[in-house]
Parts: sequence; structure tokens; C-alpha cells
Amino acid sequence: MKKTLVTLLALAVCSMGHAIKNEKYVRYIETWRDVAVRQQADYGIPSAIILAQALLESSAGQSELAVNAKNHFGIKCAGDWMGDVYRYDDDARGECFRVYNDAAESFRDHSLFLKRDRYKSLFEIDVKDYKSWAYRLRECGYATDPLYAQKLIRIIEEYELAEPYVKQTEQEPASVKKAVVVTQKEPIAVFTQNPEPPYVKPLTAAEEKEQFMLSHRKLKQNGHSYVLAQEGDTYSNVAFRLNIRERQLREWNDALGRELKEGDRIYMASKRQSVDKEKALMWVHPGESIWEISQRECIQEAKIREYNEIPNDIRVFRTRQQILMRKIK
Repeated sequence: MKKTLVTLLALAVCSMGHAIKNEKYVRYIETWRDVAVRQQADYGIPSAIILAQALLESSAGQSELAVNAKNHFGIKCAGDWMGDVYRYDDDARGECFRVYNDAAESFRDHSLFLKRDRYKSLFEIDVKDYKSWAYRLRECGYATDPLYAQKLIRIIEEYELAEPYVKQTEQEPASVKKAVVVTQKEPIAVFTQNPEPPYVKPLTAAEEKEQFMLSHRKLKQNGHSYVLAQEGDTYSNVAFRLNIRERQLREWNDALGRELKEGDRIYMASKRQSVDKEKALMWVHPGESIWEISQRECIQEAKIREYNEIPNDIRVFRTRQQILMRKIK
């Protein structure tokens, strides 16, 4: 009887242990979830994969690389890295790892890192299919651990990192009235009436804008508000719903000649001319475009070009370098 009681208590304790989540993981997720969601919007990488990799690679921000090098994804130097380096024993002794100014830069560089040709096949997978992303990352050689994909999937599911995607299904009406054809012996006159549809009071400009803002969550960057474009949004229909001119909206977003894509940021006022003093210098990476940086940091593209003397025909940075984000006196 005593043995049975002890066994039951042990099982109960084990069950409770499985239900309790690692508090360090929970705090890390709360800190970086919004950043991961923005990376998904900007680069098309599932936020669930970003968070799971960061948790696994950095031990929720507690690993040696995360603490000393601000490197949360275990990204090694590679041939094109021009920044500071940190030596660390991984697959071999004294391997070279990238050093970042802060963890946020590590998150951004991780997204750019996955944009390399080596990981091109990842973006053939639906952003909602985190399991296929996890296995493809392992196949592409991101990690040498044979169980890397399973570990990512376990973290995603245990901490519910995948966003809930609800698919709406069309339901057929329970009963469909069928037209009955009556044959008359004598011909009859048929009058076809096409009455005007019922009158629907149109929305006022204020109501149109209110509905738009209800369906688009307002976010902030550099002190200015923006929303993320959804499927079907265009600069034309967004401008109409906000009751402003399309050209004005395009100019605010440096988007003359550009089409709006799902996930793009839409600023609803002119972007700022500079950033705060502590962000006056910023590292940029190969493959980043000036427009992407302008939208991400909420600073006018023309000002980035002016501060760094970049001509209009240069649109993408080819090397890792520091750029000015405000005028230095």
C-alpha cells in the first residue's frame, strides 16, 4: 500500500513538472515576441521559428555567446563578416562567432542570414508551416545536431509560439429554393423587373477610417504610428479609407513607383528626419536596402542618403558598415 502511494505521488509530481514552463523561457518570449513578429512581417520568416531558434541557441539569453557577444542565434563569422568577433568552442575549438552591439541587431542579422542562397528553399514553404521550416533548416545545414528540427518543434508547441491561423470555411445554406418552371398552354406576357437594390447609407470619411483602424493594429516606431499592410491592401484603397491623397501616402512611405505588399509598414504621417542620439550610428548588412532601413527605423530615405552622401542609384548595401542616422555636428 505504501509503495503504491509513493508511486502515485511520484507520478503526480512528474505530471506537475511537465505542466510547469521554464520561467526564463517565458520571460524571454515576452521580451522578444514582438521583435520576432516584426521580423516575420519584414522578411517572411515564421516568428515561431525565430523565437524557437533564439531560445534554443541562446538558452533564453543566458548562453556565453548571448551574454558576451549579444549573439542569440549562434551565427558564425563566415567570409563576409567585417565586424567584431568572439572565439568560442563549438564544433571545433576557438571557432569565430559574430559580435553585435545588442540583441536586437542579432535578431535582424539572423533574418538577413537566412536570405542567403543556401537557405533559399526555405521560402518555398508556407510561413504557417513551422514543422517543415524546422526540418528544412536542418537539411540546409543551419545546425549539426541531428535532432535540431525536433527540438525546435517541441519548443514551439510547448510554449505555443505558433500564431493561431483560423481558416474560414464557406457553409452552404441548409435549404436552397429551386425555381419551378410552369408550362402554360397559352402564351403569356413576361415582365422582367430589376428593382434598385435596398438603400445602404454610405460610411462617412470618419467611419471609414475608424473601420480601417479597427482591422489594422496600430504599432509605433521612432515615435510615429504605422500599420502593417494586409492581403488586398493597396496604396490607393488605403488612402481612400484614411481620407488622404494616394500620392501623399506614397510620399510619406517613400513609395513612389512601389507597389504595396502584404506585411509592408504603412506610416500615416511623414517619417522623421533623424533618430534619437543613442542610435545615431547603426550597423547595416549586405543585402539590406536603404528603403527597408528607412521603413524599419521610421526615418526619411532622403535623409539617410543626405547624412551618408549616398547617390540615388545606390539602393542596396553590399558590405557590412556603419551609417549615420542623424546629422553629426
